[in-house]
Amino acid sequence: MNDRRFTLSTRIARPAAEVFAWHERPGALARLCPPWERVEVVAASGGVRDGARVTVRNKVGPIWTEWQVEHRDYVAGRQFRDVQLSGPFAKWEHLHLVMPDGPDACTLTDTIEYRLPAGGVGQAFGGGFARRQLERLFAWRHATTRADLELPAPLAGEAPRRVVIAGASGMIGQALGAFLRTRGHTVVRLVRRASRGTDELVWDPAKGTIDLAALEGVDAVVNLAGENVGAGRWTVARRDAIRRSRDDTTRTLVQAIGALRRKPEVLVNASAVGFYGNRGDAVLTEAEPAGAGFLAEVCQAWEAQAGAVNASGVRSVFLRFGVVLSPAGGALAKLLPLFRAGLGGRVGTGEQWMSWIGIDDAVGALHHALVAPACHGPLNATAPEPVTNAAFTATLGRVLSRPAVLPVPAFVLKAVFGEMADATLLASQRAVPAGLVAAGYAFRHPTLESTLRHVLGRR
Repeated sequence: MNDRRFTLSTRIARPAAEVFAWHERPGALARLCPPWERVEVVAASGGVRDGARVTVRNKVGPIWTEWQVEHRDYVAGRQFRDVQLSGPFAKWEHLHLVMPDGPDACTLTDTIEYRLPAGGVGQAFGGGFARRQLERLFAWRHATTRADLELPAPLAGEAPRRVVIAGASGMIGQALGAFLRTRGHTVVRLVRRASRGTDELVWDPAKGTIDLAALEGVDAVVNLAGENVGAGRWTVARRDAIRRSRDDTTRTLVQAIGALRRKPEVLVNASAVGFYGNRGDAVLTEAEPAGAGFLAEVCQAWEAQAGAVNASGVRSVFLRFGVVLSPAGGALAKLLPLFRAGLGGRVGTGEQWMSWIGIDDAVGALHHALVAPACHGPLNATAPEPVTNAAFTATLGRVLSRPAVLPVPAFVLKAVFGEMADATLLASQRAVPAGLVAAGYAFRHPTLESTLRHVLGRR
């Protein structure tokens, strides 16, 4: 019959009931989709209990495939099975099993019984590829699940919160929303169209309006909204859009919070290491003053708007993000096609420092800022080991097993992007997360190579 079996087991230092409950929560499906895959959930209902169905679209290379699976063999706290009703495999049955290993730990086992289409021919031509993809996928899944569940105290037992997210549809916002839902929090997305359910709240930051009644009683607000500063040349119109997108959203949220009868505990607001300007080899902690230039001015104004919430007795945190690394979007997604083709290389001299953070640690820093009272004011959301651009390109090439020796001259970037190239691609910012570390945050992936291997699924 050409049936094949794949099994992977991982010990997780959390009780079996907690690990099983994690899989039953709304964010689990999104959380278990690796960032290098294009996956869209078409429909999902009924959780993981018998008869519940999930339909997803998955892009492999240039081809989109649609899967429909049904959950069966549910045993509370112990197991459930996904059975393919339609999709790319001739057979697909996936058993999720959680077995206790003492009172405070368990073993998570995923077992896949599958059969490729076209019988022996399909196995001969695609068997090795399918096996490697399963190994890659489930190694990432188990590492992510274990890290999500094995958070240190007191983060492991935080009380459920109702969290409002502005910018929830962006790369970071989507990842944060899924993570928070698996932890039992309720996530409410701010949207600029008609609401489609209780998990959406209508606002119009350009007009300064928001549904105050729906906002009443929230526990925390996260503001990730803002025009992409790296989307093109900074024309007069683009500069205005970048400023207004941050001013309008933050001002609207701060004024709304001030008008609430019951205030949220915290406002976590995005910022960027662009706050520091071009600072050469200087090591930048949160104690450093603002630098010069357009981005530094934007970040100062952004943080000042968010800090006004303190007058309402609400804790505020400004996360100064470095480059967030994920193949799902941002700088890394743009670089991957070039580097995979062997056409990557340093930018300019390559001597400029690059402050970066992996997507899981970006989400982890946001979560830490939400639940840890020690977090307040500006915090560098950057990995502990910034690298030069030359070191970054060499590491990415090594992880992809490709040469990275074709430099991009600075004059070419300036000709194409103007001032934006100087302020983003060529600027040097050697920021370190002194505040986050002092507040007790432990990085999952503190080194660049470990981060790239994780987000790209490369051993």
